Amino acid sequence: MPIRIGNAPCSWGVEFAQDPRNPAWETVLQECAGAGYKGIELGPIGFMPEDPNQLADALAKHDLTLIGGVVFRPFHDPDAWAEVMDAAMRTCKSLVSHQAKHLVLIDSISPRRAPTAGRVAEAEQMDPAEWDAFRNRIATVAKMGTEVYGLTVSIHAHAAGFIDFEPELERLLDEVDPQILKICFDTGHHSYAGFDPVAFMRRHIDRIAYMHFKDIDPAVKASAIANRTGFYDACGQGIFCNLGKGDVDFPAVRQVLLDAGFDGWCTVEQDCDPTLDVRPADDARANREYLESIGFK
Repeated sequence: MPIRIGNAPCSWGVEFAQDPRNPAWETVLQECAGAGYKGIELGPIGFMPEDPNQLADALAKHDLTLIGGVVFRPFHDPDAWAEVMDAAMRTCKSLVSHQAKHLVLIDSISPRRAPTAGRVAEAEQMDPAEWDAFRNRIATVAKMGTEVYGLTVSIHAHAAGFIDFEPELERLLDEVDPQILKICFDTGHHSYAGFDPVAFMRRHIDRIAYMHFKDIDPAVKASAIANRTGFYDACGQGIFCNLGKGDVDFPAVRQVLLDAGFDGWCTVEQDCDPTLDVRPADDARANREYLESIGFK
């Protein structure tokens, strides 16, 4: 299967299922298909219908494949474990019912980390016992997704969580069995963290099972670092820009994927702040056109 390009509800500002600012899920499907995509992620569980027949009919109407889903929950918080597991199991069931493949695990934004997004030297670290418990919670969900539901489970580094910077991601990869945990590599979050996405891909391409395409506005990033801007404020300033307008070298990303014989989905994620004056459908189309211009089909 050649590389295929999808999109995700977060490109329409959908981060939390019950956010009243969310567009209708039907609108997201319609605009995603209208922008030229053939695949879409589930979004936060509860945003799209959990009734498999209802969602299957809507996907078929728009000729869309469900690619996967994300569990964006506070793995760092032991008191939130029931919430994490509920979201994980519901997401797994939804994915399996639509023959989707990818379960992506993301440690959600922590108040302890949000103020130092992009500044590795200043970020608070977990103590050894806290890290061990954190790692084990991730491994538990990864094992469940892989062995119970037959999914490909990947970890996704995310600004302002406790898997943010490259050393943390590589430590986790070293400590969790690669048979149950792969990488969903997000080009933009890696750049935001202050590391080279292409260099990381070259080192770890054998473990990358899935890609998220995101770009970073270098001027906003530089300002955020210089002014010690927290994650939420940086998002409000537009740190996540259209693909090809930022500092991620997407032609080089494409070449690494081609050289490795990568086959599967790469999903565009231009996280947007729904309080800003944004037009997600226009951005989705522009991102699709940019990727086509550099050789992605």
